[in-house]
Amino acid sequence: MKYLNYTKILFVISIVFISCNSQKKIAGNYSYKTECLGIEMDGSQTVKAWGNGRNRFDVIEQAKKNAVNDVLFNGIYEGKQDCEKRPVVVEVNARQKHEAYFNKFFADNGNYKKFVSLKDERIGQKVSRDRKRARQSVTHGVVIRVLRAELKQQMIKDEILKN
Repeated sequence: MKYLNYTKILFVISIVFISCNSQKKIAGNYSYKTECLGIEMDGSQTVKAWGNGRNRFDVIEQAKKNAVNDVLFNGIYEGKQDCEKRPVVVEVNARQKHEAYFNKFFADNGNYKKFVSLKDERIGQKVSRDRKRARQSVTHGVVIRVLRAELKQQMIKDEILKN
């Protein structure tokens, strides 16, 4: 009888511990905002962008695309206040109006790569970036320099923006 009571108590305690265990794999599914880390004298912005993918290579490429997309269409409102907050393209629904152009622009090995650089990423940060995990993917925060002035000139040249 005494043995049966101990078994019941152990069973209840184990159920309590299992149910109190926190979920550890949710952080990779959260969408993080791009934040400004600073501006350079050449018109470029250093941002921390987040990418999600199956491996580090996919994550870095996605973070580059997210950084350029945010500078072009959304503006950067997080981070330092001295950064340019307005997007380069202020036309409403510009991404949809010029869909064929931007699909080609953001394709793998597309022209967006001309306007991003990882040269502000430090050696220590390359090894241990901010990393969040989910069951099927990984999310990294990557420090990226976006060449904003050159990006604006390209949009004028390609007649997305009017001069």
